[in-house]
Amino acid sequence: MPELPDIVVYLKALEQRLEGETLQRVQIASPFLLRTAVPPITSVKGKKVVELRRLGKRICVGFADNLWLVLHLMIAGRLHWHEAGSASGHKAVPFKLSKSPKNRGLAAFQFGNGTLSLTEAGTQRRASLHLVEGDAGLARLDPGGLEIFATDLEGFKTVLQSANHTLKRALTDPRLFSGIGNAYSDEILFAARLSPVALTQKLDAEQIERLFDAARTTLTKWVDVLRQEAAGGFPEKVTAFRQEMAVHGRYQQPCPRCGAKIQRIRYASNETDYCPSCQTAGKLLADRSLSRLLKKDWPKTPEELEGLTAGPKK
Repeated sequence: MPELPDIVVYLKALEQRLEGETLQRVQIASPFLLRTAVPPITSVKGKKVVELRRLGKRICVGFADNLWLVLHLMIAGRLHWHEAGSASGHKAVPFKLSKSPKNRGLAAFQFGNGTLSLTEAGTQRRASLHLVEGDAGLARLDPGGLEIFATDLEGFKTVLQSANHTLKRALTDPRLFSGIGNAYSDEILFAARLSPVALTQKLDAEQIERLFDAARTTLTKWVDVLRQEAAGGFPEKVTAFRQEMAVHGRYQQPCPRCGAKIQRIRYASNETDYCPSCQTAGKLLADRSLSRLLKKDWPKTPEELEGLTAGPKK
């Protein structure tokens, strides 16, 4: 699932291509994608893009008259840019809802200088598109999580310990922290040398500071890495599994810090990767008591997690 670093790089690429451009045509291929009916999707046709924002893991494209297209890519949604005059720049993207999970076309947005398309691998159709009006409309989609780069240590601590969750759950709860998901939470916890199942209200001051610093450092590092990879082009290699990662997706590979084999915990639709030597004092986190703990502390599906909205924190 694209997370804060991926979304930041997407936004930069979109700003360079869309700001000031007029939307000429909208195509929606899947009835499962568009989640709003009012205002109608046709109301953005002919309007100019005036602003782009990130809302957690969502990409928000602001048009004249205070209309916002809000895209949530979920796990398998990806964006693509086709320059005007290229083979696919001004042609309708071929939306064939075939059984093949490869590059399933969901939507296309045609501008004067090119076409932005949305595809989604797989058959579960988790990606979503909302069209809302003004800040009030955006607020209804905002889970309310704290922005890591817009707070200090004390603010981070307050949110972190507002409920007694495992660290993995706390970092990825969109009501608590904005933009962090499965992949980068693993990397943050590795950098902080903390167990993914440590309980937030059991952490001491030094551990909280370590986690805060690790979150900011890790996210900054990956924004820089992805920007360099895109090199001014449109990001096409958006993935949660990268060779340069320390632990995420590296099960049974050697830890880059100590050489121990990376271990993992699987539960629901998620996976947590960690170094037992660096993070859990040599203990393997794969017993029945842990499974019960995670079952109690973790939503059953990605949709359930991403669907959490601002409100009383449990």
